[in-house]
Amino acid sequence: MTIFHYGSLNERDPIVTILRIKDKMMEDALADKTTGRKLAWITGASSGIGRAVAVKLADRGWQVAVSARSVEKLAALAAERPDLIHAYPLDITDGQALRDAVHGIEQSLGPIDLALFSAGGYVRESARRFDAGKLAELFNLNVVGTAHALEAVMAPMISRQGGQIAVVASVAGYIGLPGGGIYGATKSALITLCEALRPQLEREGVTLQVINPGFVDTPMTRTNDFPMPFLIEEDEAAEAIIRGLDSKRFEIVFPWKMKLAMKLLAAMPYSISLAVTRRMLRKE
Repeated sequence: MTIFHYGSLNERDPIVTILRIKDKMMEDALADKTTGRKLAWITGASSGIGRAVAVKLADRGWQVAVSARSVEKLAALAAERPDLIHAYPLDITDGQALRDAVHGIEQSLGPIDLALFSAGGYVRESARRFDAGKLAELFNLNVVGTAHALEAVMAPMISRQGGQIAVVASVAGYIGLPGGGIYGATKSALITLCEALRPQLEREGVTLQVINPGFVDTPMTRTNDFPMPFLIEEDEAAEAIIRGLDSKRFEIVFPWKMKLAMKLLAAMPYSISLAVTRRMLRKE
């Protein structure tokens, strides 16, 4: 960048005014490149909600660091917005890899303004085929993995007294549903964790939000062999998330019909709610 030195030029000369305006524009552009453009880090970004939000944020002008296990899918995503999306492949169950990623992102791109944790998995279970090993595996991915990500990003945000974190849980965490006990338990754990951390992080200048989607048409839900009421597309989900992130409210939940149904069910006495969920049983 070239900054002009005016020497003995007359300050009233229109040329000097023009040059000063040009210098200011160039300085502003440099500031935007180094500190002004917001930076997001998204886990689980190779597909589904994470990918959709990454693209929308990039289209808004954000720099976006994206993480997932699939190197190929991340590379394809980064190629769609080569100046704005940057791939950092990792496994969220590896705490050291997450800490290294946060350090690398902030060294290369600057401080993380927004961290969105959407990585996770899903299993269905039944009483006849209940497997504690699957429960441990999913808790390690959905809960412990997310905790590793939180640990990696909270410390630098607290030290800066600023930042925003959003954790993707699910309306499945509101109440236990037949077949969704293990998955729902992991999401309930994330909701509880965020409820506990929200006021503590607020005191440190950091905003924590929980995202509770209903059914979204993603590669994960396409494996379901049961009806999915109020199913919405990834793009609609991403728009709802971004609106919620802008609002800074604690819970981002959608679609509204699923929110209403699940919150009502969770608020009912067990004598009623269990009668409802009993009707959801399928033949084995």
